[in-house]
Amino acid sequence: MNTKQLIAVSAAALAMLGAAGAHAETYEGVQAVTSYANRADVQAEAVAAARGGNTYSDANGEGVVAIDSTLDRNAVRAQAVAAAHDPLQSLDRRAFYRDQVPSAYSKPAVSFTRQAGL
Repeated sequence: MNTKQLIAVSAAALAMLGAAGAHAETYEGVQAVTSYANRADVQAEAVAAARGGNTYSDANGEGVVAIDSTLDRNAVRAQAVAAAHDPLQSLDRRAFYRDQVPSAYSKPAVSFTRQAGL
């Protein structure tokens, strides 16, 4: 194609864009807020929504779930303290080769509790 043909093709393309109605968008400014509720109503709705909790959670429709336990408070606390002081409590066998915990981890050779230096 020579230069005259390129100019003719580009002019035809511009004419087609103009005919198709290609135009730039116009700026209409900031839209005014139209609210039909007064401040007190909006504030009451906000307080109710905040106190309503997470309406999209899985347990939202369940309400209060009662758990019946046969253990007393002191037994549960003793189990929690024992688990917190166990140095191997968070040991996961999946972290080792062929899911086998080495024998060195079965019983600690040293005490992990602090002793008073006398």
